[in-house]
Order: sequence, then structure tokens, then C-alpha cells
Amino acid sequence: MFIFCLVISYSAAAQPAFTELKKSSGKVMDVFNRMEDSVKQQFEKQNLVWPPVEMYVRSFKYDRQLEIWVKGDSKEAFKLFKTYKVCMQSGTMGPKRMEGDYQVPEGFYYINEFNPNSNYHLSLGLNYPNSSDRILSDNVRPGGSIYIHGNCVSTGCIPLMDVPMEEVFIIASAVKEQASQDFIPVHVFPIRYNVKKSMEYLTNITKDNSVLLAFNNNIKSAFDFFELKKQLPVIMVNQKGEYVFN
Repeated sequence: MFIFCLVISYSAAAQPAFTELKKSSGKVMDVFNRMEDSVKQQFEKQNLVWPPVEMYVRSFKYDRQLEIWVKGDSKEAFKLFKTYKVCMQSGTMGPKRMEGDYQVPEGFYYINEFNPNSNYHLSLGLNYPNSSDRILSDNVRPGGSIYIHGNCVSTGCIPLMDVPMEEVFIIASAVKEQASQDFIPVHVFPIRYNVKKSMEYLTNITKDNSVLLAFNNNIKSAFDFFELKKQLPVIMVNQKGEYVFN
């Protein structure tokens, strides 16, 4: 099979440093002053290294959950720090394919923007459309501006309540600046494939939709790999826009 592009093309624009983010506004300084010690204490209580060397974000649309996984050493397995509630959802199951469809993307992304002055409290941008999306989505208006953010509203983003968003923002900022992880992976799945109720729901909505079924069978491979190894697979995209795992 001919594989021609990596999902993660390391070309994100330079983002403010951790120390700069702290000083970028009164709001952000207040967030770090209030929450940074609390986050550190939570890491210590769980015997997790602060700051983590790597961070991985995993979200499930139907289950309305967002997980933060971390590593204290690049060679060790990821460990779960916390599962947050995604407090609102727009659209339906299935990937985002065009501007204005209100769909939360499904697939494999990375954080490409830190926005401490977001209208939605704080926000972390995702690199939608990725390599697969650029092949499979509308080639004129695929959409964009997809974020993990606070303020609990959504028109295609992944919203959290403000305090959870503050924790996620602080961890991501620390990993980027202090551990130099420039590209924090974010995997968005339609469901938790190991939850019976969720699988029943997905089976029902894909039984007459062969395209959606094929897409979900494709991305489930990354979920299965991580569940088994607590490591991330190498993810590439073939000329059809399908994900290929190694």
C-alpha cells in the first residue's frame, strides 16, 4: 500500500512559551496562581512526575469524556491522570467533512494553538483539517477553528467546564515549555469501543452506512493499540485518506 503523508506534519506556528503564557493576561496569571499548585499536588498524590515528559489527550464523543494521559519518562507507558466530562456536544457521530456541519472531528490530531485570551475562557486549538481530512473533506470549505475550550458551549468543538479547562491548559503548557513536547497528540473517537452500551449505539447507527462503518473500523485500530500497550502507534495516511498504523 502506498503511503504518502504523515498525519502529524510538524509545521505548527510558534506558540508562546510557558513563562510568556503565564504573563499574557491578568486572567491567565490568575489561573496559574489559583490552579498550578493544585495540579502539581494531584500529580504528586498519584505518584506522577511533574512536569510530565509527554501528554496525550483522548476524547470520546458519545461517552462525553476527555482523558489526559501522561508520561514521566519517554520510555515508560502512559498513565491516566484524569477523565473529564465533556459538558456539551454538537453534531452527530461521524467525522467532520465540511464547514458549518457542527460536527466534532473524529481522528488523530495535535494541539497547534494555545489561546489564553479565548472568548471561551481558555482554549487549545487542534490541527483540523489533518492530512486525512484534506483528502476526504470538502476541498473548498472543510471548516476549521476546532478547539478544546472552556465555557461549555459547542458548535463543533470539545468543551469543558472552566476549572477542568484550566487544569488541562496548565498541563499542556508545562509539557510544551518544560518538557519541550511541541506536538501534543489528541485522538477523538466516536465512542469507547470497550463499553457495551456505546458499541450497541455505534452498531445501530452504522448498520446501514458502509462508509461510516469503514471509517470507524479504521480508527478503532489506534484505540485497540493504545489499550493493549499504553503507547501510541505511528499513524500515517494513504492516498485514499485512510489511516495506516505501525
